[in-house]
Amino acid sequence: MQKFTIRTEEHNQMLDITTIVQKSVDESEVKDGICYIFIPHTTAGITINEGADKDVSIDILETLDKLIPHNGDYRHLEGNSDAHIKASLVGNSLALIVREGKLLLGTWQRIFFCEFDGPRTRNIIVKVMEDK
Repeated sequence: MQKFTIRTEEHNQMLDITTIVQKSVDESEVKDGICYIFIPHTTAGITINEGADKDVSIDILETLDKLIPHNGDYRHLEGNSDAHIKASLVGNSLALIVREGKLLLGTWQRIFFCEFDGPRTRNIIVKVMEDK
């Protein structure tokens, strides 16, 4: 298991972490198995989506903001209810297939850390397990 620390710069942000996760797979020396990625935060998440066009990430964040505005009529008093809701919708973990030492992703797919309450220092936990 490996733990990575990243720093986000924006309140809402999607960071491509595919290279970080693939490095963890490389260091594990697992050829065929599963790569599990966990985000141990309640106001951040993780997703897979298109990485070739940066406008896709912008569209995702802008749509989430329209659906779940920052200044909604929320009961949670910390002022970040929108971030909790967005993180719940996006999710906090992924399980990816590892084949021949590489993450099995589609041509345009990348792994994104999703920040909804930044800027902050965040953790990413990666565990790579071999098929038996």
